[in-house]
Amino acid sequence: MIVDFKLTYPSGTATAHLINSFHTTEGAKLAKKQVNLLGKFFSFSFFWGFFQWFYTASDGCGFSNFPTFGLEAYKNKFFFDFSTTYVGVGMICPYIINVSLLVGGIISWAIMWPLIDNKKGDWYSAKLEQSSLHGLQGYKVFIAIAMILGDGLYNFIKVLGRTLLGLYNQFYRKSLGTSSSSSDPNSPPLLSYDDERRIDMFLKDQIPVWFAVIGYVVIAVASIVIVPHIFPQLKWYYIVVIYIIAPALAFCNAYGCGLTDWSLASTYGKLAIFTIGAWAGASQGGVIAGLAACGVMMNIVSTASDLTQDFKTGYMTLASPRSMFLSQVLGTAMGCVISPCVFWLFYKAFGNLGIPGSAYPAPYALVYRNMAILGVDGFSALPQYCLTLCCVFFVAAIGINLIRDLVGEKWAKFIPVPMAMAIPFYIGSYFAIDMCVGSLILFIWQRLDKVNADTFGSAVASGLICGDGIWTLPSSFLALAGVKPPICMKFLSRGVNTKVDGFLES
Repeated sequence: MIVDFKLTYPSGTATAHLINSFHTTEGAKLAKKQVNLLGKFFSFSFFWGFFQWFYTASDGCGFSNFPTFGLEAYKNKFFFDFSTTYVGVGMICPYIINVSLLVGGIISWAIMWPLIDNKKGDWYSAKLEQSSLHGLQGYKVFIAIAMILGDGLYNFIKVLGRTLLGLYNQFYRKSLGTSSSSSDPNSPPLLSYDDERRIDMFLKDQIPVWFAVIGYVVIAVASIVIVPHIFPQLKWYYIVVIYIIAPALAFCNAYGCGLTDWSLASTYGKLAIFTIGAWAGASQGGVIAGLAACGVMMNIVSTASDLTQDFKTGYMTLASPRSMFLSQVLGTAMGCVISPCVFWLFYKAFGNLGIPGSAYPAPYALVYRNMAILGVDGFSALPQYCLTLCCVFFVAAIGINLIRDLVGEKWAKFIPVPMAMAIPFYIGSYFAIDMCVGSLILFIWQRLDKVNADTFGSAVASGLICGDGIWTLPSSFLALAGVKPPICMKFLSRGVNTKVDGFLES
């Protein structure tokens, strides 16, 4: 893929150019300034998180629940929650992504959900709990899933089509004895001195095919034996089928990622959810089987594209493929220990982990679980008229993507991205507002000083994200130790405040 097909792998190539630039005199000086600025904003973000902690003695307290646009807007998830993480993410994400998130939030929380809520007692029972999937929550989750599936299907077909076309062209050229870099069949491909050195270094330390095959078989056997003991609903023969199919899907994903920089691992994971979940059935724990199968499939397919992307970086920077592969193995081994520990820390420290409306709602957990329920129970899991709305938004997601591709890059940057629009449908618009604030900061900075904004914008954003993220660890340890914040800062309407004052005075 890297030497023969000469795929670009845009992210891997960009990373390689960044690494190479650090090893020049000017690049080293610039990197030092960037790290210095990152450290300053890391410190600011960390201490801002520490300061906010003092005001969060209970649920609904603190700056993260500040009703920026009024209490009615706050009820509909429109507020700025002072999260430096999302502000930093907004500075990194393209403008159209942040705007798409905000548009999705407006369509759902400002228009659709209030209208559907008015149908309570007609479209669904008024006695249902707020979290019931047969009520308003079902519309939020399943319509979002419909948009995600529509977007995923469109991009799957598009990337798969480009992958097959690219493969056809590559093999067609080879059959004619030509190369992608030469139109004359008798002339050798023209390579620069740098490319010759890269190829020599890359092929000198290449990983033998026998090692890859044996490694895959050993891991497959280990999975077939071990995973059913962890998830009894995922039978051993389901895993055999996944490991037989996965190499072809992994190849397509790695090739497509090299062409488009787009990994479709989550789409292949959803395919596993629906197929294995439906195969197992509700009586045999199809929901758990589908979710576990999704985990197996996504890890195989995403690793293929991620590792090949990293190999492209290694190729461009004259790094040994074997050393990069060993680094990946060591990183994976560390992740097997660190990830469960981090999850345990969050699970024990924050009792409401994964609950909608909490500090850590884990939105994709809800989405994937309900995809599995949909795959097992079928459309009977949907509330009234939800299927019709899902079909409308599924088709709309495909149509919007098609329009984006037809109008070209010049106008596509003004058309929202359906995948991004779907996310606020079930978790609200507060994080979209934070990200739009990040975009606004970067936009103003670029207007005032474009050179420095382009040079240091990512460093500032990374500092904001990392500082807030690292603060989570000490706050988790404080929660585990039973140390609670001393103050609860809440915001009440005038009428409620009068009642509270009257109660306290009586």
